[in-house]
Amino acid sequence: MAQDKATIQSLNDKFAQAFNAGDVAAVAALYTDDAVILPPGGEMMRGTSAVQAFWKGAAEQLGNGKLTTVEVKPLGSDRALEIGTFSFQTKASQPQDITGKYVVVWEKVGSDWKLATDIWNTNK
Repeated sequence: MAQDKATIQSLNDKFAQAFNAGDVAAVAALYTDDAVILPPGGEMMRGTSAVQAFWKGAAEQLGNGKLTTVEVKPLGSDRALEIGTFSFQTKASQPQDITGKYVVVWEKVGSDWKLATDIWNTNK
């Protein structure tokens, strides 16, 4: 059950491990086929190829990502709402810490929980 905070946190850990390793195909695979991402200061993007392209660009500039599940609320049996926080470091010669928060709607696809809607913004 994605309503279980530990399950969501383990999926977030998989996301961070794949992102930090530069495996953006594995990151995109954690999303539904018709997922929507709403990045800060950018256009809404939909679908696997758009999601993968976005995270490819992000992985070129950011690393050391960490996602922390703060709260999970069930939305029926096949969806869950997650609120969490994130941190990354820029890959600049003088690395900067970037922190923020996000809201994700998780959806059950077969026996797997996937990100269906993902919106986030930075703290400053």
